Amino acid sequence: MAQARISAKASEGAQQQPQQQQQSGGQLRGRFYRSTSMADRSSRLLENLDQLELRVEAFRDAASAMEQEKEILLEMIHNIQNSQDMRHISEGEREELNLTANRLMGRTLTVEVSVETIRNAQQQESLLHATKMIDEIVNKLLDDLEDAKMRLMSLYGACTSDVPAGPIDQKFQSVVIGCAIEDQKKIKRRLETLLRNLENSEKSITLLEHQKSSVRQSSNSKQD
Repeated sequence: MAQARISAKASEGAQQQPQQQQQSGGQLRGRFYRSTSMADRSSRLLENLDQLELRVEAFRDAASAMEQEKEILLEMIHNIQNSQDMRHISEGEREELNLTANRLMGRTLTVEVSVETIRNAQQQESLLHATKMIDEIVNKLLDDLEDAKMRLMSLYGACTSDVPAGPIDQKFQSVVIGCAIEDQKKIKRRLETLLRNLENSEKSITLLEHQKSSVRQSSNSKQD
């Protein structure tokens, strides 16, 4: 009788062991499948974020392009208003053209585009230093136009990868290198704008001096 019970328990244990192994295998397979599914989800999410990152950068680039376009439009309108051609038309025509120019400038200024640059403390300090160096030259433009132009050209030479036509301000170059990449581009654009305005001013001054000289020569000829 005892032997029969032992045999029955042994048989029962033998039957339960495959069932336990099957259940254990099912649990392992379940965990394995869940891990695979989580990896797939993570991969898909990462791929989506990579695609969004490209769109975000394209969005920022487009906004930066709009910022530059606004600066260019305002500069062009200003140059037309202060051109020599505006000085050599009738007062009525000049007034009408100025009204149109002011209207265009007003409409341009209604467009607000701002792309904030992410900076660390060092980059912020470098930007302030570079801006101060440029402002110091701009504030002395009227004192010595030619000297200011040469100094601005040396600053611009420090911002470009091309071979500069003149000397480079090494101190300014080291400051600009410490700025964020976007700030470096903005500093370079500002210097380009300043140099263009100086060149236009010099042309206006030269043309004005030439006209004065022609008037003097004509007056002297009549006196003779």
